[in-house]
Amino acid sequence: QVQLVESGGGLIQPGGSLRLSCVASGFATQNYAMSWVRQAPGKGLEWVSGIYKGGYDTTYADFVEGRFTVSIDNAKNTLYLQMNDLKPEDTAVYHCGACSGYVCYDTRPSQYGYWGQGTQVTVSS
Repeated sequence: QVQLVESGGGLIQPGGSLRLSCVASGFATQNYAMSWVRQAPGKGLEWVSGIYKGGYDTTYADFVEGRFTVSIDNAKNTLYLQMNDLKPEDTAVYHCGACSGYVCYDTRPSQYGYWGQGTQVTVSS
């Protein structure tokens, strides 16, 4: 079965850290560019970070401000997002997606070949 499954979300206090994982099955992540996209309550989808096909370079939205690090372990077919210094405005459902392009900046699930159901991150004291 071809799918992406995210995990690692939860309730965390402001300033805390979480590491999200996105496990791919049914396809090889090394053949795709992959991204994290989030959706805050009542808002639209927002692109967070991406890793280029092959995993040799990364890119981030401006609001990340050095707090997040995206990485990939192609041997494990797993994408990660290390999030530090979390803020209440980071509260959202975080999705991972895989696209066939060089890099994925799109927020629309239809533009990704594979799209996960998401993991909830809640930042609150």
